[in-house]
Amino acid sequence: MALKESIEKVNKSIINADEVAKKLTTKTRKALKSSTFCGPNRSFPVPDCKHVGAAKAYLGRSKFSADVKKRIAACINRKAKSLGCTPGKPAKGSIEYSFDNLPEDLKKLADSRIFKTTKDLVDASIENEGMELDFGECVDC
Repeated sequence: MALKESIEKVNKSIINADEVAKKLTTKTRKALKSSTFCGPNRSFPVPDCKHVGAAKAYLGRSKFSADVKKRIAACINRKAKSLGCTPGKPAKGSIEYSFDNLPEDLKKLADSRIFKTTKDLVDASIENEGMELDFGECVDC
C-alpha cells in the first residue's frame, strides 16, 4: 500500500470517528442513563454499536490505571454483546499506545514531526478539559 493510500485510509477512519463523536451532543449525553457509561465519571458512553467501536479505540489512550481499564474493557464487551454488535476484536484493558504493528509507510507518518506535534496537542487537550488549542500561524491553510 502506498503512503498516499495509507494516509487516505487513516483520514477516512478519523472522519468516521469524528462523525460518530458528533452525534452524541452534550445534551444527549446528559440525558443518557448512568448504566450507558462504562467508565468512571460518565466516561466511555456505549449507547449503540458505533460507540462500542469508539470506546474500544479510545480505551488505550485513556490515563486510567490498568485495573480500571480492565473493568472498562469488560463493560464495553458486555454492552457490545447485549447490543448485538457485529463481533470484532474485544476491548482489552491492557492496550498500550503503540505504533509497532503499523505498516512501514504508516510508521513513517507516525514518526513525522507534524504527527507527533498533533498527538501531543490532542493528549494535552484530553488531560485539560476546556483547553484552547493554538496552532500558531498556519502557512499551508
